Amino acid sequence: MDQRALLCGVEWVAHGFEIVQSVYPGWRFATADTVAACGLHGALLIGPRRIVRPAEAEGWFESLPTFRIALKRDDADVANGSGANVLDGPLSALRHLVGLLVDDAINPPLSAGEIVSTGTLTRALPIAPGERWSTKLSGIQLPGISLTLV
Repeated sequence: MDQRALLCGVEWVAHGFEIVQSVYPGWRFATADTVAACGLHGALLIGPRRIVRPAEAEGWFESLPTFRIALKRDDADVANGSGANVLDGPLSALRHLVGLLVDDAINPPLSAGEIVSTGTLTRALPIAPGERWSTKLSGIQLPGISLTLV
């Protein structure tokens, strides 16, 4: 399935803000370590959903690999990224996952209603209580996210 066909199976798109964590000091670990620790996901905040309408699919197809993101901590820019940072774009990352699941005898293929986080657009940074984090997206019809850590 090519990426355009894959996009036809996507119900909605949203910007996500992920908090990652590691039980390994200094974030020094091997891939197998993350599996043993049940991954790095701590929390995922999902912004407003945008329905992928067939008439707008081409716009999504064009913007997903090229949009830009600015990550701010307390209104100061701390990182920048783009959709291309996830295997050349979120649809490419999704296509890779779908392809892996085709040959996986243990894990089933994706089903309707599943949420897929396609990967990080910026590097992970340390966080602390009281900080205000926000994102600004450009080149895509998705709003940024803002949160304050408690």
